[in-house]
Amino acid sequence: MTDRIVLQGVSARGFHGVLETEKREGQTFVVDVTLELDLAPAGRSDDLSATVDYAQVAGEVVRRIAGPPFDLIERLASVIARDVLRRDRVDAVEVVVHKPEAPVGHPFSDVQVRLRRGGVPAVVALGANLGDRGATLRSALEALSDRPEVSVTTVSPMFETDPVGGPPDQPPFLNAVALVRTELAPGDLLGLLHAIEAEHGRTREVHWGARTLDLDLIQYGRPGSAREVCSAAPELTLPHPRAAQRAFVLAPWHTADPAAGLRVGTGVGGIRPVGELLAQVDCSGVRPGPAWEQA
Repeated sequence: MTDRIVLQGVSARGFHGVLETEKREGQTFVVDVTLELDLAPAGRSDDLSATVDYAQVAGEVVRRIAGPPFDLIERLASVIARDVLRRDRVDAVEVVVHKPEAPVGHPFSDVQVRLRRGGVPAVVALGANLGDRGATLRSALEALSDRPEVSVTTVSPMFETDPVGGPPDQPPFLNAVALVRTELAPGDLLGLLHAIEAEHGRTREVHWGARTLDLDLIQYGRPGSAREVCSAAPELTLPHPRAAQRAFVLAPWHTADPAAGLRVGTGVGGIRPVGELLAQVDCSGVRPGPAWEQA
């Protein structure tokens, strides 16, 4: 049975709503957060680092309620869930946003939006060097986020990188890394990535050739965790066999998650910090790219 931490009744004043009066005058919002995770390590050790600090979660919820306004509480709930899922120990989260002062126009006691998000952490690398590269990467992220089985929790800045391998005289790439949570099995997630590539005109005629979109599944499951998946199958090798040598993957990944690790060998000693791997590869062809809103 899944263990849970339940945080109920976190309240603050916010300005979320579609009406101008809601954005001007504000109202009270109440949020319940249920975290699903394994509490056995904390039960054995009595160590806060073995669990999730719910005081920190409550603080994040209050900052979201009181922060920049959204039109819909559906959006507020989704952002809170994304914040919680950035914690590796959390397997899934349920968020309930209550809006007891909503301008419904009829007697009522509460309006609430309830959603559940979860899944295994995974790392997806994105790249494009044909067409409107920035627009293609944005569109691919939107397509990934639109799937209910996938939650995009963090996206790195874009980097512009020189092509590696393949035919000469290719244009430079824009690359980024997305950290996601997914309820899809590894093979199904890879299938989804290939489908999104195809929707954006990706063809596989030239090995390492120029392409409208490239989506690679780099890692599935946190290294060393019970849900880490390692595979040597030719159709899906996990972790990605060349990720440790690719600066265009390591640089954005390290920016998105400075504490990330990548398995490069067996056992606990086979897990290397991404920052350490990045320091050992040639980064001369990797440079900061445009901001997402400008690309």
